[in-house]
Amino acid sequence: MGTEQKVAIITGASQGIGEALVKAYRDRNFRVVANSRSIKPSSDPDILAIAGDIAEPKTAEHIVSQALQRFGRIDTLVNNAGIFVAKPFTEHTDEDYANVLGVNLNGFFHITRRVAKEMLKQGSGHIVQITTSLVDHANSNVPSVLASLTKGGLNAATKSLAIEYAARGVRVNAVSLGVIKTPMHRPETHEFLAKLHPVGRMGEVRDIVDAVLYLEGAAFVTGEILHVDGGQSAGH
Repeated sequence: MGTEQKVAIITGASQGIGEALVKAYRDRNFRVVANSRSIKPSSDPDILAIAGDIAEPKTAEHIVSQALQRFGRIDTLVNNAGIFVAKPFTEHTDEDYANVLGVNLNGFFHITRRVAKEMLKQGSGHIVQITTSLVDHANSNVPSVLASLTKGGLNAATKSLAIEYAARGVRVNAVSLGVIKTPMHRPETHEFLAKLHPVGRMGEVRDIVDAVLYLEGAAFVTGEILHVDGGQSAGH
C-alpha cells in the first residue's frame, strides 16, 4: 500500500464532533485512524477504528503503531477526546478530577508525544486541540474549573509546541469552542445554552468541522487558538 495518501488520527471519534471529523477527513481523501472507548469497526478500508481509553499510554502506543503499520505515515492529529463535568468546585470528587485530567491532559500527552516524534521524522504534520472558550471567559452559570484547568493547559501547550516545532515543519493549533449541539446536551437544555452566546444560538457540529478544516489548509497558521464560540470570548 502506498504511503502518499495523507493520514489523520482523531480521538473521541465515535459520535458528535469526532464522528463528523472522521467523515470530513475521509471526504478530503485522508485515511483516518479513529479512536474512542466504544468505537466500532468500520467497513471503510481507509478507516482504522481502534477502541481504547486515550488516558492510557498503551492505547496511544497502539494507535500510533497501528497507524504506521496500516498506513505508513501520520500527517494530522486531532485531540478531540474530552470530558466536561459542570459542578461547583467543592462538589468535585477525586474521581471527577482523575477522570477529567486523565482524558483531557494525560490523553493529550500520551498520543501527542508519540505522534509528534513521527511528524518530526518526516518533517511535516499538523496537531489540533479541541478546547473551550470558558478558559478565556468564565461564566457564573457554568461552573468550569476542571475544564479551565485542563483545556487552559492545552491552549498553553498549543502555543509552546507551535514555537518549538515552527522551524521543523509541524504546525500546532487549537479550536476553542462555545457550546455545541451534540448528544452531550439534552434538547431541553438547548434554549438555556443558546442564550450563553452573544449570537443567540448554540454552535453546530459543522461549525467546528469547518474550523478544523480551515486550520488543516492554513499553511501559514500555527500557535493559533481559533475561537468558534458565537462571540463568547469577546464578551457579553
